[in-house]
Amino acid sequence: HADGLKAQLRVTENALFFAALAGAQEDVAAILSRVGLSRVLDLPAAYLSAGQKRRLGLARLLLSSRPLWLLDEPLAALDENGRELLRDILTRHLTSGGIAIAATHAPLGVAGERVMLGGAP
Repeated sequence: HADGLKAQLRVTENALFFAALAGAQEDVAAILSRVGLSRVLDLPAAYLSAGQKRRLGLARLLLSSRPLWLLDEPLAALDENGRELLRDILTRHLTSGGIAIAATHAPLGVAGERVMLGGAP
């Protein structure tokens, strides 16, 4: 469950880094507010809780503007509000024509969800 964040950078700096990397045109401050991180913008990522790190990961998804999302246990470390936020973000992505592939132990709770079970041979 590596989060891919730069621990020494502040929340805002991490988001700006990912926005620049993706060539995003979105308002970074608005995205961070949308995912519930507006109170910790100046905090280094190393000091974030696991749930806050997940929310920063959701911000990264929103900044990426990529049609395909690969998600590994996207519900992990999220409280119920965070889970609802993920469902909303995922639903918007899917209804706008995006695709998401998620490895998860729990249903995501989004319309059009298809479940494929697999296991070790």
